[in-house]
Amino acid sequence: MNKRNMLKTALATVLFGLGLATTQLALAAPQTLRVGIMSGEDEDVWRVVAANAAKQGLTIKVTTFSDYTQPNEALSEHDLDANSFQHKPYLDAQAKARGYTIVPVGYTYVQPIGLYSRKFKSVSDLPDGATIGVPNDPSNEGRSLLLLQAQHLITLRADVGLLPTARDIANNPKHIHIKELDAGIVGRAIGDLDAAVINTDWAIKAGIKIPQERIAQEQVSGNPYRNFLAVNAKDANAPWVHALVESYQQPNVAAEILSVYHGATLPAWNESSH
Repeated sequence: MNKRNMLKTALATVLFGLGLATTQLALAAPQTLRVGIMSGEDEDVWRVVAANAAKQGLTIKVTTFSDYTQPNEALSEHDLDANSFQHKPYLDAQAKARGYTIVPVGYTYVQPIGLYSRKFKSVSDLPDGATIGVPNDPSNEGRSLLLLQAQHLITLRADVGLLPTARDIANNPKHIHIKELDAGIVGRAIGDLDAAVINTDWAIKAGIKIPQERIAQEQVSGNPYRNFLAVNAKDANAPWVHALVESYQQPNVAAEILSVYHGATLPAWNESSH
């Protein structure tokens, strides 16, 4: 090899090495992720997640919402990189209605939905003609009706799946009146109702006493309503997704979930029976 070729080879080797080093530095550089969550107790949980993520070079920027429909819209519009607030039946209903290509990438927690009352101490105490409030979005209304069926208050048509509506009630021996309300309002309206099916996070926000005012709860085993982290489908295999999920699924996050939700919300990533 002549001197000129030797110099070319050496220069190419140096440039390749510099390129590799630059790539490694780029991969190691901190990355900011925009994550949408519901306002309230989850903000405390995500402070712990953010601290875990920082150790992996990820900076978490949390955006809070007060309306269930907004986090998926923001994610779909790429105003967020991920969100964390929903279960699969809700996402399926949203995707069908709005054409979202959003996918779950890691479980977070499960919030067994409950039937609450300030007028009656048990389901059997509910009178004939009782008015029961339920959330009016498709997945949570369906979830509510399935809970009422499990408590033998109503019977739904066979094969209604996870998204029944009040029109699917086949038998109503106690002549229950179903009052459909926004998920954020049903808890605050409990004083005007005989009972209400309320999501755990909204029950806490409405000042409902858990478990004192809860007269029934859906079962945890086999529960299809585990919440998860979600991203746009094109990002599902991005390296930061694995790091984000790993930052969430940690013992210190599980402890914070149990603490801030007073035991009414349970970590779900190890619930293999669900």
